[in-house]
Amino acid sequence: MNFEHSARAREFIERLNAFMAEHVYPAEAVYAAQLDRGDRPWRVPPVMEELKGRARAAGLWNLFLPEPEHGAGLSNVEYAPLAEIMGRSPIAPEVFNCNAPDTGNMEVLVKYGSAAQKERWLLPLLEGRIRSAFCMTEPEVASSDATNMRATAVVDGDEMVLNGRKWWSTGIGHPDCRFVIFMGLTDPQAPKHQRHSMVIVPLDTPGVVIERMLPVFGALHPPHGHGEVSFTDVRVPVSNVIAGPGRGFEIAQGRLGPGRIHHCMRAIGVAERAFDLMCERSLTRTAFGKPLAALGGNGDIIANARMAIDQARLLTLKAAWMMDTVGVKGAMSEISQIKVVAPSVAQMVVDQAIQMHGGAGVSDDVPLTELFANARVLRIADGPDEVHRASIAKLALKPYAARLGLGKG
Repeated sequence: MNFEHSARAREFIERLNAFMAEHVYPAEAVYAAQLDRGDRPWRVPPVMEELKGRARAAGLWNLFLPEPEHGAGLSNVEYAPLAEIMGRSPIAPEVFNCNAPDTGNMEVLVKYGSAAQKERWLLPLLEGRIRSAFCMTEPEVASSDATNMRATAVVDGDEMVLNGRKWWSTGIGHPDCRFVIFMGLTDPQAPKHQRHSMVIVPLDTPGVVIERMLPVFGALHPPHGHGEVSFTDVRVPVSNVIAGPGRGFEIAQGRLGPGRIHHCMRAIGVAERAFDLMCERSLTRTAFGKPLAALGGNGDIIANARMAIDQARLLTLKAAWMMDTVGVKGAMSEISQIKVVAPSVAQMVVDQAIQMHGGAGVSDDVPLTELFANARVLRIADGPDEVHRASIAKLALKPYAARLGLGKG
């Protein structure tokens, strides 16, 4: 693997860093001041629309899509450092139209959507005119095992009938959210990974009800939010099924690979932002006649954080490189590894930065509490650490089992 960024990646890194410094970081306080934190319906802070317009005019738009007709045409390795830069600010991904779950939904529609689905739903997403949500996780079952899914998406003539309850549907509270991608059981008799379908559901379809918005560490995260949503005899045309009935798991695997690279590099950006704040605090805050950096084990804490972040970055870049060279299937272990490592490192570094700041660390004077919440949630949201570790172990043991004549192991 060549560790040097391509000329095209270097150009985007320089432009993105400059834009962040000039526009995004100074706007964080403005965004927070404009944010409506009351009950829904929420509104988008006006500064966000201003930033999006500037980003699009600057050509810093849809950077995550490798298809040049839709995005920047970057590989996973080239996009990875850009995701890290955006991860440094909680508001940045939306500024550049690189915010989950829209990114994953756009990837799905680009790769699997019909011409009509692309015209109706993909184009407005690409233009940043609408938002979307993804409805997969369910409250009644352990969704870390997606085969547990109880929600149904049944073919009835020329319609799909959807029933079930989903939760942690990120983005569904956004005032511009217009549709969700719903995953449900279509044929329980089919092979295990051919039973489910993904269906586009306009949010205003009868039977779709946002039951409540779910707080994370006491915050509802407006204007996006995470919702619990019920689907009761929801009917949409069969043409809303993505790629055809029974292909839900296939689509999910195609969606999750690149998305995990994005999440992990953003997590490293979170860690870097926290590291910056921690180092600045350690040098400018004095206690017992010395700067904090010279007290106790703070030097070791800073050194260990530096090493952990760099290790996580290298592992994530390796996974991105493997995805580009051998594909998602060939990089499954590395993708699972970074999903465990990157959010855990981010959580650790943010926690240490909070400690270094003392009482200020848990206030809104610095963005550490929001960064901590984002890192902690990632250890669940993209699949629990335990599930990824099980996958890593299974892949690691497979050649040994074969060598010992133990079949599949």
